[in-house]
Order: sequence, then C-alpha cells, then structure tokens
Amino acid sequence: MQTVYDWVTVAIFAGLVVLFVQRSTSEHDAPEHDSLLIYLGAGLGCAVANYIGNQGMHLLAIPLIIATIIFILYYLRPFKFWPKS
Repeated sequence: MQTVYDWVTVAIFAGLVVLFVQRSTSEHDAPEHDSLLIYLGAGLGCAVANYIGNQGMHLLAIPLIIATIIFILYYLRPFKFWPKS
C-alpha cells in the first residue's frame, strides 16, 4: 500500500465487501437480489484503476475511479434514500 490509488481502491473494495455481506445476511429487510456480476464489475473497476494509476497514467485512473463509484451508486444503490427501481 504505497500509493494513493492503493488506498482509495482498497477502501472502495472494502465498502463493496461490507455491502455484499450486509445484504446477503440481512433477515429484516427484503432480500436484495443483486447479481454477483455487478459486484465483480465494480471490483474489476477498482483493480484496473489501481493498476493504471500505479503505472502513472493518472488521466485514465482518476476518471475510472469516479466511473466505478458512479457504477456502484447507480446499480447497487447502497443508500436507503436512493431506492432501487
């Protein structure tokens, strides 16, 4: 963990793990039926952004991190105030 990209992408990935575990073990809420492929896509976005950022391609890595966050917010909808459609 030497670069900013390492810290940012690991933090996003840790949030994904917490969201997945919370939704897969929740008994009180209606079960969320998110495909594992959505989590895989978000995880790959983190991994590719980290790799590209560590290679020094900052103009590609930063938009990819932002796109990954938007992807997570749009498809996984982790917040209650933004209901799933």
